[in-house]
Amino acid sequence: MKNKNMILFSSLCMLAGAASAQTSNEKPNIIFILCDDMGYGDLGCYGQQYISTPNLDRMAAEGMRFTQAYAGSPVSAPSRASLMTGQHTGHTKVRGNKEYRIGNVQYGQTSDPAQTGQEPYDPDHIILPEIMKDQGYTTGMFGKWAGGYEGSESTPEKRGVDEYYGYICQFQAHLYYPNFMNRLVRDKDGNASIVREELTDNTKYPMYGNGYENRSQYTADLIHQEALKWLDKQTDDQPFYGLFTYTLPHAELYQPNDSILQAYNNRFCNDKNFAGSEGSRYNPSENVHAQFAAMITRLDAYVGEILAKLKEKGMDENTIVIFSSDNGPHEEGGADPTFFNRDGLLKGTKRSCFEGGIRIPFIVRWPGKIQAGSVNDHQLAFYDVMPTFCDLIGVEDYVKEYTNPKYAAAGKEDYFDGISFLPTLLGNDEKQEQHDFLYWEFHETNQMAVRKGNWKLRVNAGNCELYDLANDLHEDNNVAAKYPEVVKELKAILFKEHTDSPLFKVTLPAK
Repeated sequence: MKNKNMILFSSLCMLAGAASAQTSNEKPNIIFILCDDMGYGDLGCYGQQYISTPNLDRMAAEGMRFTQAYAGSPVSAPSRASLMTGQHTGHTKVRGNKEYRIGNVQYGQTSDPAQTGQEPYDPDHIILPEIMKDQGYTTGMFGKWAGGYEGSESTPEKRGVDEYYGYICQFQAHLYYPNFMNRLVRDKDGNASIVREELTDNTKYPMYGNGYENRSQYTADLIHQEALKWLDKQTDDQPFYGLFTYTLPHAELYQPNDSILQAYNNRFCNDKNFAGSEGSRYNPSENVHAQFAAMITRLDAYVGEILAKLKEKGMDENTIVIFSSDNGPHEEGGADPTFFNRDGLLKGTKRSCFEGGIRIPFIVRWPGKIQAGSVNDHQLAFYDVMPTFCDLIGVEDYVKEYTNPKYAAAGKEDYFDGISFLPTLLGNDEKQEQHDFLYWEFHETNQMAVRKGNWKLRVNAGNCELYDLANDLHEDNNVAAKYPEVVKELKAILFKEHTDSPLFKVTLPAK
């Protein structure tokens, strides 16, 4: 049944029959694995020396590893919005981690908001699951949503997702042993809604401090098992799109004391403890270096199980799998990205528009289609994923097909900012269109950035800095005074691409 939001797109009605008439073997299955706060250098295949990631390293060896891939934003919700909407943060509605916490409900010894979540995606602008569903795919999402608060106009069941389990609110995801999780359920008439499932083995105990260690329902595992169950149900009768938005390795740095964690105990001679931060929902943690490393190795094991499941089902060769992170590495909960990235390749962390906050690992595997062991320096951003998927599944002009006429009627533009990188994936570099520029803005730290070729303009509270990434990847030497014409050119892009947002304001540079 077509999602009610899709009714807004009149052109879709004529296409639904044609999409459903196509046989499944004409379209590949797609799985996008998005982790949370993993830095560019946190995997072995990107130079990490202290953390074991054999499955992701093998995925890179069997596929394509990108060296100049970028998140949509230096923080979670707007980065995911860029992925979902195909828009950069000068255009998309969600540009920050705005929270909604409404009312109160008691769970055992502790309480939580009765409604919670982030700013909703624009219901008039199409998002990726809606496109995939319209094109004949069954859709499943497992993990963090962050695209609308509970009960809002933009929750998974209203935005093209057939099956969902995870955290609607990303603030709830600060806990790995929370009071509840969200699930998409259907009534006897097939009507879908999002409900809460109380984790009753957790709610017997405190949510913070002494006693928290007795909670036993670990949501990283719960989410992964739901994703595997959904994947196991898929057949050759219908292509599938899975969006697995794991919360690892985001803080809190707390997990089961199993063989994965124990393998890192006493490995780091300079390990330290974290005292906790109740307001942020980060419980105290011992040996945070070991905890962080184990979280990435645990995530790596999940990826290995997904790839093994595809092989078991005979779907390996007809499934394209992408792995990436929503932004750069975090420092919350006691995490120390400097410790694990001692080469200092990139400056900046999460929330920064320096390279370290937005350049991310990006690996794509598709046996028989993508050259194994290839490394590519094509510049791409999250808003390129939508046109790439449309290209992949045969949508000839996705902008024309999915532009909402409501925008034109209101005298506005329904922005689509991406470029398909499918030619690069298939080894057709000569046919690959290049970005004229890439764009970011983030209100919380009052930063903006534009990359054009190897020039990078970073604007901090209206002040311009210019870097030559070809010769200064660490962004140490501000050459704005030396190249005023380049600054002028990149500033012009900022003024053109930025649209005003009453919710997420940034300071533009002086004209």
